[in-house]
Parts: sequence; C-alpha cells; structure tokens
Amino acid sequence: MSENRVTRSSSDTASCSCCSGVQQQDALPCSGEPSPNLIPAITTTTSTLTFADRLDHFLARWGVNRMGHVVKPGLYQLGKPTPDSPVFVSANYTLSFDSLRSALSGIDAYLLVMDTRGINVWCAAGKGTFGTDELVKRIGNTRLVSVVRHRTVIVPQLGAPGISAHQVRERSGFRVEYGPVRARDLPEYLKTRKATPAMRRVEFPFRERIVLSPVELVHAALPTIVAAILLYFLAGPVASLAAVTTILAGTVLFPALLPFLPTKDFSTKGLILGILVALPFAAYAWTQFSLPSWACLLAGIMPLFLIPPVVSYLALNFTGCTPFTSRSGVKAEIFTYVRVMVAMAACGIVLAVLFGALLFLWVA
Repeated sequence: MSENRVTRSSSDTASCSCCSGVQQQDALPCSGEPSPNLIPAITTTTSTLTFADRLDHFLARWGVNRMGHVVKPGLYQLGKPTPDSPVFVSANYTLSFDSLRSALSGIDAYLLVMDTRGINVWCAAGKGTFGTDELVKRIGNTRLVSVVRHRTVIVPQLGAPGISAHQVRERSGFRVEYGPVRARDLPEYLKTRKATPAMRRVEFPFRERIVLSPVELVHAALPTIVAAILLYFLAGPVASLAAVTTILAGTVLFPALLPFLPTKDFSTKGLILGILVALPFAAYAWTQFSLPSWACLLAGIMPLFLIPPVVSYLALNFTGCTPFTSRSGVKAEIFTYVRVMVAMAACGIVLAVLFGALLFLWVA
C-alpha cells in the first residue's frame, strides 16, 4: 500500500480569519501563510490492493502475527478529494481498511482511521475501541475541521454499537451518518446518501463463516497434536482420531453449520454438534471390547461426555466474530454454560480413568 505524506494547501483547509467576517477557531491567519499547527498531515492511499496486501490478508486469516496487521491511525486521502468530499471512518485492522478503500475505487474521499488496536469494526465496537471517545479524539487529532467544509463522518453500520452519535456531535461538531453494512455498497449509497433495506440487512453467508476457521484451527493445532499423540499411545488410533475430529468439528464444522444448528446459544449449538460427532465413536467403543455389557456401556458413554463440551467450548470462540450475538448475551451464556461444560468433561475424565482401570484388571 502506497503511503506518501502530503499536506493540504491553505485553500483546502480554512478561510482567513479577518476576511471571513467572524473570528473562526480554525481559520488561518490573515498573512495567508498556513500555520504548521493548523494543517494536518494526510497520508495518500489508493484503491488498488497489491500482492503484499493480499499476502497480509492471508496471514491474518491464518492467525500469523495476529495483532500485527494494523494500519497507522490518522487521516488518509483517496484520489484527489476536495473540502466537500465525504469522510469515511474505519478501523485500523488491515482487512477492514483495505475492504473500505478497495470498494471506493474511482471515488475521491477521506478515510479517517481509528485506533482499534488491530481489531475489525464489529469486534472493536463491542470491545469499545471503535467508540465515541476514540472517534472524537481522532477528529480532533487530525484537525478534520480544517480539512473539510462539511461536518459529517460516515461510520459503518456494524460500528454503531460503539458510537453515540449525539455525543460525537456535541463534542466534535461532526454529525455521524451510518453507512451500509457492506463496504461494496458504498458507491451506490453515495448516490442518494440513503441505505436501502438490503444495504441494512446483516447477512452471514457460508463464505464469511468458513473464512473464520483457519485462525481458530491454527490456535488449536498444537494442543490437538499433543492430545492426538498421547491418546494414540494410551488408547489407540481411534481415540487419537476422536481428538482430531473433535477439534475439526469445533473450528470448521461448527461455523459451516451455524445457521442450521437448533437453539440460539452457541454453547448449546456446540453441545448438539458435539453429541452428533460423538455418536460414531460411542457406537465403536460400545461394540469394540469383549467385556461385560455394563463395561461396554461405560465405554460407549465416555465419548458422549468428553467430546460435546470441547466442541461447545470451541464454539464460544465464534461469538465475538459473528453478527448473531451481543456483548451481554455472550457474558450470560458463558456464565450459564461453562459450568456445564466443566462438569461434563470432569465426568468424562472420571469415567475414562475408571474404564482404563477396569480394562487393565480384566486383561490382567
């Protein structure tokens, strides 16, 4: 991404204070010489995504240097904007920023990038980093009032939970205008400055769900490998396969099937998926051993206690990256269901130890 430092001329920033008829806080002195303290530095960017940009996106999706995919907060210019050009607000996560600028191809605009600590708009709004205080601070620090004549900033709709529009106006003088959900709708939105119902509709299709899997899969990879190796030597290849299948169910299968799983809570959705995944292993364990029927039943029950809570726990990781949840709802869900997960996992471990001891005695 090309970033060349540029400064605006006095004609693009503010009027002369003595010629305007009123004393303006952000007006330039009558000498016509712009004050360095009044003219902000603006970074130039383009709508073209380079190979380096796309590589950055790939690495971000796979969780490589997760918090390093950031854009410097500040004011950017796209094309050749004028003081009447629109101002779009974005997070400083590279995928968010690049999605915005690439959607505005051929449009002259300013991009106001907030410091969200490398987190996307939706998640940052929930965490409070894409919020009122940061927006007001960024408007002030970039001296946006001296760059544009209008007093409007366009905020992505998914950033609304973190922004109090009336406070922004009171504290900065700028009106918040909520744009469409998707950046690709912005060119059409700019024609009327009104979002259609389709532009307001929040969707979460398969492609957007499954693209979340790699980063979760990478985070779980090392524990999965360790668990699979240990189980291979302790209980055989089927137990090792069960560990790998459990992680794949929680990180890949869950987001793929999210809209089709019953109940609204992610925890119970995960428990249901976990039970379905555990059934083949339960059936195998029940019929595999030449033991008394009660011992075989014990072997069949173990996967039903061990696999579902792990899948359910992994499912909770997706609550912060989907438009289906709220901050308060996630907290309530964690408080309610984590204890259930812990209890199920503890019962499963106890049953596994008990079955192992019985199997050892039986063989001996």
